[in-house]
Amino acid sequence: MSKHSMQDRAAGALMGAFIGDALGLGPHWYYNLDELHRDYGTWIDGYTEPLAGRYHEGMKAGELSQAGYILTMLVRSLVENGRYDEKDFCLRMDEELFPLVDGTPINGPGGYTSQSIREAWKCRVQQKLPWGQVAGKADTTEAIERTLALAVRYALHPDSLAKNICDNTLLTQNDDTVVALTVAYGAVLGALVQGHPLDGNISSVLMTQVRKGILPFHFVLGESLEPPQAGETESPRVGRFASPDALLTPGYVAAAANDPAISIEPAWKVSLVYGMPCAIYHVLPCAYYLAARFHDDFTSAVLHAVNGGGQNMARAMLTGALAGAQTGLSGIPQRFIDGLENGKELLELSKQLAEQSV
Repeated sequence: MSKHSMQDRAAGALMGAFIGDALGLGPHWYYNLDELHRDYGTWIDGYTEPLAGRYHEGMKAGELSQAGYILTMLVRSLVENGRYDEKDFCLRMDEELFPLVDGTPINGPGGYTSQSIREAWKCRVQQKLPWGQVAGKADTTEAIERTLALAVRYALHPDSLAKNICDNTLLTQNDDTVVALTVAYGAVLGALVQGHPLDGNISSVLMTQVRKGILPFHFVLGESLEPPQAGETESPRVGRFASPDALLTPGYVAAAANDPAISIEPAWKVSLVYGMPCAIYHVLPCAYYLAARFHDDFTSAVLHAVNGGGQNMARAMLTGALAGAQTGLSGIPQRFIDGLENGKELLELSKQLAEQSV
């Protein structure tokens, strides 16, 4: 188990997410790595400003994207209510975010609005549909980027963690695979906040929770994935999600990251191995890999995430949360906090939620 206190790990996860988001703001969505290196050099080592004509144009180094803005909203809701209150969060979306966006991509806080938020805005504002009827099929990590706060808050209660993350995800994304992968990431982050290492055994930790009926994943195999016995009933292991594969991926990826026979050098090229696009099934393996490989080195984890190009903002945000949960807030270099817009406020907010998680 981790040597850091749980409160330190919880605050580290949240600040790691904020930092990763802001690090990706400048060099976001470069799919041509030669262009990325032309504009930012061969190694990005801190916050940068978006260039003219690029995504997030006009924003400053160290500012949060819209993903960070929404994460902040959810953290504030949790802190002020002491728990997850869906009505309160939806009200904040209606009153604090939707008046600032217009349904187009290049608009709103952070300079860009993701597909699922655009679709939700159109349903809520233009079509006047109630929450519960606005979710779309976007296959991105958008929900993870906010529900990681729920993983931190309910780390000690994985059943509540899974339910609340599932419910919150379904506000904007309703594809079953996306929801399963989102809940699985939250379960991993919650386990890291508890103090479990991100290694090849992390999936076993999570599968134990599945067998106990804590995590809502379907499971019919034996303890070591052997076939079920003849006549064995599966009813105690039937969950909301069709299979537990989303929980198995992080263990395999972490094992690969620590296998000396498997080499990805430099580590940022993991984005070429698993893919640079925005889809959740590209971003998550990269985040798991970097957080497992640099489990005690926050700086290397987030900077390799940023330098991989493509959807490096989400990659860095998710990697930052996983890495911060392992190094703790105490393991995050002060320069990242000092350079973050409203860093002191975000730090205090992270500490307040961390206090609620223990």
